[in-house]
Amino acid sequence: MALADTRYSQRRRTLAARLAGQRIDMMLVTNLIHVQYLSGFSGSNAALLLSKDLNPQICTDGRYTTQVAEEVPDIRALIARPCAEALLGQIEGPRRVGVEADHVSVAQWEALTRAAGADVDLVPVRGVIEEQRLVKDPRELDALREVADLASQAFEDLLAAGELAAGRSERDVAADLEYRMRRAGAERTSFDTIVASGPNSTKPHHGAGDRVLREGDVVTLDFGAHLGGFNSDMTRTVVLGQVDELAAEIYEVVRRAQAAGVEAATVGTALADVDRATREVIEEAGYGEHYVHSTGHGVGLEVHEGPYASAAGEGELAEGMTLTIEPGIYVPGRCGVRIEDTLIITPGAPEVITRVSKDLMVL
Repeated sequence: MALADTRYSQRRRTLAARLAGQRIDMMLVTNLIHVQYLSGFSGSNAALLLSKDLNPQICTDGRYTTQVAEEVPDIRALIARPCAEALLGQIEGPRRVGVEADHVSVAQWEALTRAAGADVDLVPVRGVIEEQRLVKDPRELDALREVADLASQAFEDLLAAGELAAGRSERDVAADLEYRMRRAGAERTSFDTIVASGPNSTKPHHGAGDRVLREGDVVTLDFGAHLGGFNSDMTRTVVLGQVDELAAEIYEVVRRAQAAGVEAATVGTALADVDRATREVIEEAGYGEHYVHSTGHGVGLEVHEGPYASAAGEGELAEGMTLTIEPGIYVPGRCGVRIEDTLIITPGAPEVITRVSKDLMVL
């Protein structure tokens, strides 16, 4: 019989204590990321019912009978469809059951209400698990270092092979980078790879299209790998051939802004202040109107998760959190530059786990 990973039982214990403080008897977990976080189950259909007396039950369908037994040996498994409704049908006696309000549609809420017994009171709960996930444990941080290193190596190999060059399409470059991440061990990409060249570099979320790269292009690549449930996220901007004056200028401004954000990302720093650190550099250089997004976000089981560094960001950084620092300048009709690293917040200076050079690369 497989041995249970005690990290998951400890997470459930922590969550149960917080729910008890809100007079919640049980929590119905339907977000698959949260099911995985609390149980270790990685299938594509599941729900978890967690009670304050720490007697959880997981439900999935028949496709995952063997997988759930292997991945979650310490939790009773119910094989049924639909999972959330089936778990609610197992509840006996009066209960206040928390439901993940941010992850349930109106139609789903109505279905859950119909499935719950007359004595079951469904209670919307928001942000409790997300808040618990903010600080990563040592094994999570090691997994994030591993997947970040994998993506970094794939990018360096792409450059070394000359595959980022004039005459190739954005789509070709993206495919080669994704192939190299796969060959290095990635299960998939963590999001759709961005290769934004020339005029497309002014679009922060361009994608990767059929445009053919040309000499003189500014090319922004935003990419990440997914491995073992965890994600990486990094952006680098390069120039093909000769660098024009504007590209060189805004690259240097973004590089300084990114360095300021990294320096500011320390324990106890308000997230809004991290955003301000990057924004002030860009505004002082006269490009404030061309910085059109926030500074960063956490990375973990999701590639975009809390904490969030923005002008409206709430809270402070704590040891064990992750955060991207990704300022950018996008001048319509000309070019755009973004530089992004993923950090682990430590007692001293943050640890940068995306290790590719940020010096301007002219290929």
